[in-house]
Amino acid sequence: MPFPDESFDAVTCVYLFHELPPAVRREAAREAARVLKPGGVFASYEWCLTDKYDPTNAEHRRIRQEILIGNGLPTARTCEEVLTAMKKAGFEILEEQDLVKTADISWYEPIDPYRAWRPWRDFWSFKTTIWGRAVTHYLVWFLETVGIAPKGSMGVSGFLKKGADGLVAGGKAGIYTVMYFTAARKPL
Repeated sequence: MPFPDESFDAVTCVYLFHELPPAVRREAAREAARVLKPGGVFASYEWCLTDKYDPTNAEHRRIRQEILIGNGLPTARTCEEVLTAMKKAGFEILEEQDLVKTADISWYEPIDPYRAWRPWRDFWSFKTTIWGRAVTHYLVWFLETVGIAPKGSMGVSGFLKKGADGLVAGGKAGIYTVMYFTAARKPL
């Protein structure tokens, strides 16, 4: 980052680290530590695999793969790996929690195609219902067929759907969170 050492009291990182390859993540965490003043706070909000994720479980691996491919992610870290990376970057952990556990509604509800849709409550979410997905599927097919949408649009639509399905399945199984919060301090 083009900032002098120890120039900020706080640095935030929202939904970024899970988008980066591992080597770039490490460098980004080191850069955050470099630009923070001693005692400065680094807060992060990320997507990660929870401690319920079992890498030997074929269904868990399938869900993880759908999330990675459908969301264009290079890899998925566990919440524990997030903490370890922050500690390796020199931070003292002040707080960490999966805010999914305290949320009033499930984070995946808005993209769950089988949820109860109430048009009087949220008309615009129709597009993520099973019926809305069907309309989108055939509309993309039509637009690609007549040449308005580029070739391959159906393929992109398909893997985005798989990504959403993976997120819903991961949320329902409790193996994936999009609400992992950490707050850490650069030592004095």
